[in-house]
Amino acid sequence: MPDIHVLPPHVARLIAAGEVVSRPLDVVRELVENALDAGATRLEVDLEGGGLGLVRVRDNGSGIPAASAGLAARRHATSKLAPDAASVDAVTTLGFRGEALWAAAQAGEVQLVTRPAAQVGACEVRACGDEVEVSRTSAPAGTTVSVRNLFARLPARLRTQAPAAAEVREVTALLGRYVLHHPGLYWRLCVDGDVRLTHAPGDHRGAVASVYGPLSANRVLTVVADGVRGVVSRPELTRARRDRMHFSVNGRPVLAPPELERAVIDGFAELLPAGAAPLCVLDLTVAPEDHNPNVHPAKQVVALADLPGVAARVQAAVAAALASHPLARAVPALIPPAETASAGAANDSFPALTLLGVYQELYLLAQGEGDLWIVDAHAAHERALFEQFGRQMTAEPPTELPEPELLHLTPEQLARLHERAPELQGWGLTIEDFGAGLARLRTVPATLAALDVPRLHEQIVEAALGDGPDPRRDVLARLACAPALKAGMLDHARGEGVLRALAACEHPWACPHGRPTVLRLSERDLAHSFGRRGVRDVPRGRDAASGPAR
Repeated sequence: MPDIHVLPPHVARLIAAGEVVSRPLDVVRELVENALDAGATRLEVDLEGGGLGLVRVRDNGSGIPAASAGLAARRHATSKLAPDAASVDAVTTLGFRGEALWAAAQAGEVQLVTRPAAQVGACEVRACGDEVEVSRTSAPAGTTVSVRNLFARLPARLRTQAPAAAEVREVTALLGRYVLHHPGLYWRLCVDGDVRLTHAPGDHRGAVASVYGPLSANRVLTVVADGVRGVVSRPELTRARRDRMHFSVNGRPVLAPPELERAVIDGFAELLPAGAAPLCVLDLTVAPEDHNPNVHPAKQVVALADLPGVAARVQAAVAAALASHPLARAVPALIPPAETASAGAANDSFPALTLLGVYQELYLLAQGEGDLWIVDAHAAHERALFEQFGRQMTAEPPTELPEPELLHLTPEQLARLHERAPELQGWGLTIEDFGAGLARLRTVPATLAALDVPRLHEQIVEAALGDGPDPRRDVLARLACAPALKAGMLDHARGEGVLRALAACEHPWACPHGRPTVLRLSERDLAHSFGRRGVRDVPRGRDAASGPAR
């Protein structure tokens, strides 16, 4: 570790962003970030009395040289930022202000024991307020920081602290986020002598298992793209809230801007029902000069120079991860009715299905990979038409109406028309503002103009000027529904055609509105339901390949 130095006042002013320690959670965050910056591979956190009695962070990082130990508790003393103003614009570490130990000493009693691996003997630093004492001691390589009696000298602040149980809950959640974004390290949290969280070094899936359990870990997909790495859950693992959407920027867990959360949800497209949010852990990497971590006292919010570009990369990475895995959902178990079978393991292609029969003139029963597949013929046909219309839309020139059609628009639709007109015209839909709340429809995509759909032009305009973020998708999804096969229209020949069309789809697992197209029932689950044991109880097909994901 480089020598510690005190930043000049003009640099310190640039990074002073407010009070660092206002609760035990802040102490934990600052000390953990120091340990990570020191290259630690093992971090142990101890709390007593909700952190008011003791916060201790022990790491095996690089330690502080004896010559610099006395500066560690001074304000704006840091080894992580060069003493020139330009360095503030290219921060490469989690900590950089040099306020953590100083602020902890103002709020409590700090004891720091540290030794670099190559140094003989350790240093002990005791700090309380502005008083600092340094002495020699013996200790293993690394650093242990203990902060005791937080706010004991600040009774007004002490009276406003949250109950110990509430603070422990917040600290556990904070450590869980660091585990998710730094899964290759060993982590342990101990509260009043009881171990609350442990994680052995692994990957993002293992971190999800440590924080949210193995059931969630077995339902995440790996995301690997330029500047975006992590995991995202399969569509069946969703929540009504976005509290399990986690992002880090250059290793720093952050409160993500809504644009990044929206990018993940948009990456799912129709695979995600409206109002649902996935679990995700995404580590984003940007150039140091393209982000500013100094816009929040706790550094939980960062400003990104190219937020739209980062969001676009996130959306593309999530979409690519989902496209590379089959996402069929499992058929509910036969008995008891309230239970559901767990999702099958992923393979890399849609199965080759052989039609067995038609049920209720709507559902197809098919066999593939040793499993029984149930296909919703309407949803499957809708998906096939959706993709067919999308391909044909750009392959043919638009159709110009013999007589432009006048349509009434609401004020919101008119505002969206002014915003979207060039985009709509780019894929063949020309709508012109005609004044007095009217619009003139001049051209429509040729592949849509030929559809036998009631109120065709009105439906196209309503979808194109709706409140969805992707008008092209909304138009295609609406118009794919009308001509798709309905109940009572299905026979064996049409069923085989639906299976062929579905197998040719780029994303065959859900209709454009998010409903599943296929469900799967493995022979093993069927055998269990009939109470069979023996050869029929052996995993086959996808179940045999899935291993522990079942």
